[in-house]
Amino acid sequence: MEDVLDVYQRPYDAKRPVVCLDEASKELRSTPRGRFPLQPGKPIREDYEYERHGVANLFLTVEPLRGLRRIRVTDRRTRGDFAEELRRLADEDYPDADLIVLVLDNLNTHGPGALYETFAAEEAHRLAARFEWHYTPEHGSWLNIAECDLSVLAAQCLDRCIPDKDTLIREVAAWQERRNNAGAKVVWQFTAADARIKLKRLYPILKEQNDT
Repeated sequence: MEDVLDVYQRPYDAKRPVVCLDEASKELRSTPRGRFPLQPGKPIREDYEYERHGVANLFLTVEPLRGLRRIRVTDRRTRGDFAEELRRLADEDYPDADLIVLVLDNLNTHGPGALYETFAAEEAHRLAARFEWHYTPEHGSWLNIAECDLSVLAAQCLDRCIPDKDTLIREVAAWQERRNNAGAKVVWQFTAADARIKLKRLYPILKEQNDT
């Protein structure tokens, strides 16, 4: 836990950007009988029956101190998809960075091994070396700022029926543009020193030993 909290205290460095990564699923479904037209002062009203059209995956990355988000929609969330997301981060999003300081949860697909399962060994080694890996602890995914942003995305954009992948891509792209234009930065205030006080129960108890 303190490892991630210390990362969030680092000053902004364009050559070593701190980037948080997380992913979420979105069920695609439509309402065949549609919805009532919007009226002032009334929420959206739509038929309770719906048709399922599969599930899409969203990778979200956020650079907290820059206020920059990127969302990519994929059909699945396999190790190969994760590896391809890392390649895009390294080669397309941050090609000029010396090192990408990556914060992510400890899902079993989130690791350098995914690169070696997807790319040739030389390429996997090159990509793995572009990242400084930092994992949130078990039951501590709330420490990942990308998870916080996914909650905002769910409330502001994904809280309604979206029928297909193309529509989902357009919707999240519009949300991403608004969020980035607003320059919504995240300045993390909870430090390791705070954790030792407020989460004292999570630390081991050291017993004093008497010299004999």
